[in-house]
Amino acid sequence: MSIAQWIGLTLAALALTAAAYQLISLAAVLRFFSAPVSIANGAEAVTLLKPLHGDEPRLAENLATFLATDYAGPVQLVCGVGAPQDSAIGAIEALRKAHSASDIALCTGPRAPGTNAKVGNLIAMMASAKHDILVLSDSDMAVARDYLPRVLGALAQPGVGAVSCLYAGRGDAGLWSSLDAAIISWSAAPKVVMSISTGIARPCMGSTIALRRETLEQIGGFEHFADVLADDYAIGEAIAGLGLAVAVPPLLLTHACTEASLGEVWRHHLRWAVTIRGVAPLRHLGSGIVYALPLGLLAIPFAPLAGIGVTAIALVVRLLVATRIDRIAGRRTAPLWLLPLADCLEFAAFLASLTARTIDWRGRRLTMDGKGRIAAPSPSNSDTP
Repeated sequence: MSIAQWIGLTLAALALTAAAYQLISLAAVLRFFSAPVSIANGAEAVTLLKPLHGDEPRLAENLATFLATDYAGPVQLVCGVGAPQDSAIGAIEALRKAHSASDIALCTGPRAPGTNAKVGNLIAMMASAKHDILVLSDSDMAVARDYLPRVLGALAQPGVGAVSCLYAGRGDAGLWSSLDAAIISWSAAPKVVMSISTGIARPCMGSTIALRRETLEQIGGFEHFADVLADDYAIGEAIAGLGLAVAVPPLLLTHACTEASLGEVWRHHLRWAVTIRGVAPLRHLGSGIVYALPLGLLAIPFAPLAGIGVTAIALVVRLLVATRIDRIAGRRTAPLWLLPLADCLEFAAFLASLTARTIDWRGRRLTMDGKGRIAAPSPSNSDTP
């Protein structure tokens, strides 16, 4: 056997292993989303925290979904920006006009010191938060009407310190945003379900972090995470350090993707991959085995018959996973022909992340500084939240 054939057969074997993983992840997805749901019985007052930066497509519409949930208790929405000139303020003003009966507060800064400007924004916003139940979520999330009852039902369970949520992508800015959504829905969501099912990770995601004010104070408040890139992950780990669980209910939110170019999609997923490598390097390295379709394609030049065979198997399995996720989400994430491109781009970001030390975060070049911490940006770029 030649070296080329050996390489090809090895890649084909890896692709077949990855296809088996994908089938197992599909089974895990089916189990996860068929689990019973806890619904909040009480009507405790809730503060929703929304750190913002700049206007985004459908921003006011996405924020409005958090005010339209079937929850009986008082709900306060606190929106925070880093400066009075932030373009997101227009969306908040529109939201206030459309929901005049809702309790909507706006914090215009200044942000608290720290490399992670989102966390600096949250620290400043806490002065406006009225209630003891806090639900933090990223600006690009949209939710269904059962969101708060399900999240707070999970938070009320014994031993739960926080609640986080899975999400599927939605392209809001054309083709490239659809590609980004495809990676999020068809690859990222099943991987998180697998990590929950196997217990190899404790996911805590920016899509939702619901917790009580007392719990936040016990882990040092948002101030403790001012220089951490993966603040959501770090919050989850700190809560686990208290002996409490981070619950993830069988609920799929919507992540509004707004990337307008291939470069933006690349920088987004490279940042994700580098961040995961920073907080869980061994798990990140092991995740290279999940990319069935790219591994099969790489095998074709070296062992054409084996490569084509496993690529066909991988494609069928990946289509099964993608269509199941879309069925759970209740909508088509993206055209299915984007699936091979999405898988290959994510695999390329994984490979690049193995050596990358800097990331792009909303125009800033940040340097990873060990254990998920980030070095301060240059003064010329300090105006991004």
